Amino acid sequence: MNIGLCRLKSFAGELKCDWLHTKCTDALNFTVQVHKLTLQLLFSISPIFKRSPDVTKAWGTKSDTLLKLDEHDFTMRPGFGGPAVPVGVDVQVESLDAISEVDMDFTMTLYLRHYWKDERLAFRSNTNHSMTFDGRIVKKIWVPDMFFVHSKKSFTHDTTTDNVMLRVYPDGKVLYSLRVTVTAMCSMDLSHFPLDTQTCSLEIESYAYTDDDLMLYWKEGNRSLNTDERISLSQFLIQEFHTTTRLAFYSSTGWYNRLYINFTLRRHIFFFLLQTYFPATLMVMLSWVSFWIDRRAVPARVPLGITTVLTMSTIITGVNASMPRVSYIKAVDIYLWVSFVFVFLSVIEYAAVNYLSTLQERKERKQRERLPCTCGVDHPGMMSASYSEVDANTTGNYGMREENGVKRERMLVQLAMESDQITGHVGSTVYSSVWIDTHAIDKYSRVVFPGSYILFNIIYWSIYSI
Repeated sequence: MNIGLCRLKSFAGELKCDWLHTKCTDALNFTVQVHKLTLQLLFSISPIFKRSPDVTKAWGTKSDTLLKLDEHDFTMRPGFGGPAVPVGVDVQVESLDAISEVDMDFTMTLYLRHYWKDERLAFRSNTNHSMTFDGRIVKKIWVPDMFFVHSKKSFTHDTTTDNVMLRVYPDGKVLYSLRVTVTAMCSMDLSHFPLDTQTCSLEIESYAYTDDDLMLYWKEGNRSLNTDERISLSQFLIQEFHTTTRLAFYSSTGWYNRLYINFTLRRHIFFFLLQTYFPATLMVMLSWVSFWIDRRAVPARVPLGITTVLTMSTIITGVNASMPRVSYIKAVDIYLWVSFVFVFLSVIEYAAVNYLSTLQERKERKQRERLPCTCGVDHPGMMSASYSEVDANTTGNYGMREENGVKRERMLVQLAMESDQITGHVGSTVYSSVWIDTHAIDKYSRVVFPGSYILFNIIYWSIYSI
């Protein structure tokens, strides 16, 4: 019994066990204390209940005390004055939110993870378990000072708390992870727009530490970059994600390790086919309808040409309104402006037809005025009735026939001239035929315009669709 009291004395410093001199003023309190000490005695003696304590899981242990934060200066990097600290990086791309041609940038949400070793954070652990902390302890230790090169804005998510995680292993290895959304610059070449392929890069670099102090590298090479399979964009097809590493030089500070997240995007063409290419093509085809309309139908042909020209101008303005003001010609500009020229030329074509027709009518009118009027034998100097039956507005369109594949209009003017004073023959008749060929322009246009536009489309799509 005395042995048992001695063990109780060893486990409870405050309770002094002496069988002969023990005095308890409170019997109930003494019973509770003895019960606790008995349980501790069983845990220490029996191998079933025996377990090694793990300070990492001990209740009441402060992280500052466990990691010995007060014993070291964490404003300096690990191994200060020695070789560069290796910092591995891997990235999990969560989403590619937006790509803007006007602002020349893209927005990406990602998980950025850093791996390094800081022996100052090493601690004792019998089970080799790591400890996980939130963002509050990050401000107390050294972490790599990463930033995104050419970023316009970026932030760390803070809903519902800061999306930051720090995991420390017993040997001092550290995993630092945070969830970031960044908007970065992407220099796009829009000379092939909208049949273009763009390559953008997100660049990661240390702000203060050169390659002599910090060696930044991809932890597992190209496998360090992981993407969500559900990532999709409305205008682009994501073709490839890959990583690269380079050195960046600044004249005033030196060389820095820089990590690149490269991704290639190919633009979907179907949207632009529906909104730009098909309407422009239809306007050009609509302008060709005027070639089959009678050249005398001025109220029909002129509004048709003006309407197609104005519609093409509206399409060009709408496309350029959503694009940056670049100093070079884009592929869509070539197509729209060539289509505009075809529409404009169809209006000029009718102007040429109308002008030539007017000249021809003036020539005919002058010829009729110079000829003596022979309406019969009894009325010399008058034209025969064979011409009076012809409508003056039609310029004598009758008796049409084919010659060399070209349809011609003929006006037959039958002149009966009284030449008694000259030849002495009464009623002698002179026939004269005048050929009009103003319709040939329309006929050629029906072939030349569609043929030229089809040839242009073949050349255009063979060049830009490669």
